[in-house]
Amino acid sequence: MIQRTISYWNLHRVPILMVLVSILFYVSFGYHLARTDFIKLLSLYLALFFLCYKLVQFEKWNFKFLAISGTLFRLTLLFAEPNLSQDFYRFIWDGQLINNGMSPYLHLPKDLIIQHGRLMRNATELISGMGSLSASNYSNYPPLNQFIFALSTWVSGKSVVGSVLAMRTIIILSDLGILYFGRKLLQKLNKSTHLIFWYFLNPLVILELTGNLHFEGVMLFFFIWSMYLLCNKKWLLAAIVYALSISIKLVPLLFLPLFLKYFGLKKSILFYGVVATVTLLLLLPFYSPEFTNNYVQTVGLWFSNFEFNAGFYNMVKKVAMNFGAKPWELIKDYGRIMPLIVIAAVALFTFFRENKKISNLLVSMLWMLTLYYFLSTTVHPWYIIFLVALGLFTEFRFPMVWSLGIILSYWAYSNEGFKENYWLLTVEYIAVYGFMFYEIVRLHNKKILFSKN
Repeated sequence: MIQRTISYWNLHRVPILMVLVSILFYVSFGYHLARTDFIKLLSLYLALFFLCYKLVQFEKWNFKFLAISGTLFRLTLLFAEPNLSQDFYRFIWDGQLINNGMSPYLHLPKDLIIQHGRLMRNATELISGMGSLSASNYSNYPPLNQFIFALSTWVSGKSVVGSVLAMRTIIILSDLGILYFGRKLLQKLNKSTHLIFWYFLNPLVILELTGNLHFEGVMLFFFIWSMYLLCNKKWLLAAIVYALSISIKLVPLLFLPLFLKYFGLKKSILFYGVVATVTLLLLLPFYSPEFTNNYVQTVGLWFSNFEFNAGFYNMVKKVAMNFGAKPWELIKDYGRIMPLIVIAAVALFTFFRENKKISNLLVSMLWMLTLYYFLSTTVHPWYIIFLVALGLFTEFRFPMVWSLGIILSYWAYSNEGFKENYWLLTVEYIAVYGFMFYEIVRLHNKKILFSKN
C-alpha cells in the first residue's frame, strides 16, 4: 500500500500539487473575498482557470482523478456564504413562503413585511439580504425550482445556513449527474469523453453554481439527461425530463421548435404534448388568475428594464445616445424589438437547418442561445454556463473563452452604483467574437479540405 502510494505520487506529483493549490484558492475565494475587491477576484479566477487548463491537459484520460478533484473543489465551498450574488436570500424567502402556504408569484416581499409584520422569524434579514429590487418584484423562478427552495428551507428548519447547505448539496449532486450523463452523451456522439471536464473543472461553473447557488446546473442536469435519452430513442421519457429542465429555468423553451424536424410533424406534436402536460402539472399547485400577469410582468423586466454585461445593446445605446436618445426609453424600445429578432432566428434555425441528428440539434441550440445572449441587455456570468456545456458536444469552444472573459463584468461590483467599465466589457466581447469567427473560418476550411479529399 505504501509503495503504491509512493508510486502514484511520483507519477502524479504535479497534478496533485495543482489540486491542492486550487483548493487553497477556492478557500480564499469562498471564505475570504469581498466582491468589491476586483483585483483579488480577478487574480484568483485567472489562476484557477489556468490550473483547470493544466489539470485537464495533464490528466485528461484519468477520469477518477479529475472527477475526485472537481468534487473536492465543490466540497471546499460547502459551508461558504455566497459572496458574488445575493439571490439566495430570495430563494430562501420563496421557499419559506411556500412552507407558510403562500405563493411567491402572488405576493411582493416588501408588501408582506408591511402587511404581516414579522411573517417569518428571519423575514427582515432575508428582505435586507435580497435587496430592494428583488423585494419589489414577484418571483420569476419556475415551479420545480420553487419546490427545491421549499424543500431546502423545510429540511433546514428555517435556518439560512441550513437552507444554503441543502441547496448547495442539490446543486453538487446535479453537477455529478452532468458528469455522468455528459460523459455518456459524448460517447454516443463519438467525441472524446474527457471534454466533460471542461465543464466539471471550470471555475465559472464551480463558483457560480456551487459557490453562489445558481440553479443552471440543475437545469443542465435534466437537459443533458434528456438529450442522452433521445440518443437512446426513449423520446417519451426524454420529454418528461425535458419538461423538468424547463421547470427549473425557462431557457430550454427556446429550443422546442427545433424538435420539429428531428421528430417530424406527428411525433413532435406528441413530444410537445408531453412536455406541456408535465410543465402544467408542476405549475398547477401555484396557479391562480393573477399568476400569468404577475409572472409575465416579472420576466419582462429582463427585456425592458435591466442592464448588465450587454454586448450588442451597449453598442446600440452608444450610437443612439449620440443622436439624443434617452437610455430609459431606448431600453424599452429595444426590449420590444429584441424578442422579435430572436423569434425570427428560431424560425430560421427550425425550418432552414437540418436538425435530424442530435449532433446537428446541439449545434443549432448553441447558436440560438449565443445569438440570444449577444442581443440581451442582461448577461450575468452564470448564464454562460449553458453555452459552456452545449459547446462540449459540438466543434466550437468559444463559450470556454467567454467563461474566462466574463469575469471582467464583475468590475461593476467594485464601485458604488455598480457602474460598468465599458473598456473591460469591450475586451471581453472582442475576445469572444474574435475566437468565434476564428472557429467558424477554421471549421469552414476543414470542411473544404475534407470534401476535396
